[in-house]
Amino acid sequence: MKMLRARLAEMKAQQHAEKISDIKGVQIKIEWGSQIRSYVFMPYTLVKDTRTGFETGNIQNVMDGDIDGFINAYLTASANGTLKK
Repeated sequence: MKMLRARLAEMKAQQHAEKISDIKGVQIKIEWGSQIRSYVFMPYTLVKDTRTGFETGNIQNVMDGDIDGFINAYLTASANGTLKK
């Protein structure tokens, strides 16, 4: 009976791990050069999306949440199939 309980517990844990893995999706390593955007505050201001190439010099608006340009560039690149990984 103990072996049966252990196997059932193991199966349930494996199903739970698979479910979490499906939710998380594909993850990449976080390392230098893998960031989505680059922010330059000094000596000039620039925000550049490395996936789409979209950039803006108005960094204060981006920091305040105005990311519509980045979203549009991402959706356009994704639809055209030109999205860099």
